[in-house]
Amino acid sequence: MDSSPRPRFAAVGAGRMGRGIAIAFAYAGYRISLIDLRQRSADAWEELKGEARAEIEASLSGLAQLGVIDTAQINTIAARVNFVNAADAPAALQAADLVFEGVPETLSAKRDAFEQMNRCCRDDAILTSTTSSILVTQLAALVHRPERFLNMHWLNPAYVIPVVELSCHPATDPEVLARAKMLMETIGKLPVVCGASPGYIVPRLQALVMNEAARMIEEGVATAEEIDKATRYGMGLRFAAVGVVEFIDFGGCDILHHASREMSASISPQRYTAPAIVDRMVEEGRLGLKSGSGFYEYEGRDVGAYRRDVLSRTLGMLKHAGLWQAPASETRE
Repeated sequence: MDSSPRPRFAAVGAGRMGRGIAIAFAYAGYRISLIDLRQRSADAWEELKGEARAEIEASLSGLAQLGVIDTAQINTIAARVNFVNAADAPAALQAADLVFEGVPETLSAKRDAFEQMNRCCRDDAILTSTTSSILVTQLAALVHRPERFLNMHWLNPAYVIPVVELSCHPATDPEVLARAKMLMETIGKLPVVCGASPGYIVPRLQALVMNEAARMIEEGVATAEEIDKATRYGMGLRFAAVGVVEFIDFGGCDILHHASREMSASISPQRYTAPAIVDRMVEEGRLGLKSGSGFYEYEGRDVGAYRRDVLSRTLGMLKHAGLWQAPASETRE
């Protein structure tokens, strides 16, 4: 029998998200409990455990096929995931410093999960939900000692995408947030913090882009193939090198102001009217890099060095995509 200490981390819910989180921790060298709280027959539990193990191993095999890990590492990494059934869940929860709830997206399912987590988890454990649709302020009421609770939204695939969105409610303890961020950084993640708002940051932005892409197809503006080419090698390359808000400042808030005015008149005022903050910044002359102040402050900054850094980042993405071309050696007629 395994006599090693129980894992410090636990994912409640053995579905797709729980498995992805388990891989992320195991990949970083940590043991993690993947917990199923549902009472099942022995056969049903073995079937679920087999499915979860097979998916984890398949995901790791995919990484090996792409040369990210050696094939010999698959079993070592997969072995760091402890599969825990309902009977053994209390002990696994009691041992955990950080717990991720990933049960189905219904309040009743989450209420049941947090009732058991409240009973079994230590008072100093950080409890989180991975929900993509329920506000942290709604779920905080389900948690004993809600000051140690926040939402953690992982982007799929959870073991690949570095960003994890941390959504806090007003009573979340700042020390809990700092500890959660540190633990995420420990496994190579890049935590970003937002308030209690639907859609977090990434889903809220990408939903607008995806809906507009579908609308352009519907209107006959462009084909799916042309839109995807434009977004992968145009917008995608830009925003892989420069953040969205940084991009506003780099080009100038006035550019966004004028573009929004024109498109709100010609396409849709509901979709393209600029928010008040953009109009206000233009009125105040806070245009971004060219005025010395925008969403960021540039006073005292080496603007030339910054522009070269942005160009370097962009060229790096271009080379990664295989689209960079050396200059022609001869003049062409």
